Amino acid sequence: MENKFIVSPSPHIHGGDSISKNMYGVLIALIPAFLVSLYFFGVGALVVTLTSVIACVLFEYLIQKLLYKKQPTIGDGSAILTGLLLAFNLPSNLPVWIIVIGALAAIGIGKMSFGGLGNNIFNPALVGRVFLLISFPAQMTTWPVPGNFPLTYTDAETGATVLAGLKQHAGDLPSYADLLIGNMGGSIGEVGAIALLLGLVFMLVRKIITWHIPVSIIGTVAIFTGIMYLIDPGTYANPLIHTLSGGLLLGAIFMATDYVSSPMSTNGMLIYGVGIGVITTVIRLFGAYPEGMSFAILIMNALTPLINTYVKPKHFGGK
Repeated sequence: MENKFIVSPSPHIHGGDSISKNMYGVLIALIPAFLVSLYFFGVGALVVTLTSVIACVLFEYLIQKLLYKKQPTIGDGSAILTGLLLAFNLPSNLPVWIIVIGALAAIGIGKMSFGGLGNNIFNPALVGRVFLLISFPAQMTTWPVPGNFPLTYTDAETGATVLAGLKQHAGDLPSYADLLIGNMGGSIGEVGAIALLLGLVFMLVRKIITWHIPVSIIGTVAIFTGIMYLIDPGTYANPLIHTLSGGLLLGAIFMATDYVSSPMSTNGMLIYGVGIGVITTVIRLFGAYPEGMSFAILIMNALTPLINTYVKPKHFGGK
């Protein structure tokens, strides 16, 4: 049955895309952010990234080979991408054994338990990240200070993130220049707005993704945080701070745009993006957590089938 040949009605158009081509395209787009993480977090970022990528590839290989009895498909780049995105959502001083547990949750629970690539309803990297956040909250919220390179990566000097400082109404905010280049505490891949935006431009030019999801998420957060700032500027930060800090850009550009777990139609993408933006803003401003991007994406991942059901693209030749 797996080799069943299905012929669909014409027209038949091939765009030249493939899974591996798009996956490796996203990996290329992440290179600037990875270089920024190495610059600010040093060997810690490298250890976390290598551990996460190797563990994700290994777990996918073992699950496919030993449990599913199938030929492993680790060459398509999806496991590498999951490992890199998981690493980008982790602090640079996270112990290796915790990273391995997160990789197992991402691949084993978030991806392979649903049948593998194309069947998962949640973004696998975010499943791993949230699993670790709930299981190891202390380790997952201890942020090394950028530019501090200790003899061992687990001994880094730590501090609060920008959003944590806003939540506690404590500490000085970094300059806009620091926010743009990434000189602030946080997960290794969420710092460096310029690097993340370069990745966005690359993917848009290569038509790996469209603008609908990133722009709708970022625009929604900017609008609602801007309204709250106008109402009470003494309590709420301006929208530019919210846009350039935390995981907003990383999530909007690289996590929410996952092909499998996001809607198919352009209108569905806009609804999905606005939903993520609203939930993120509510959690950031009124919730217990300083950041809400991961939770917002997973919640809207769960609603994607409903969006696809009621917001369908126009069929070919239809009015």
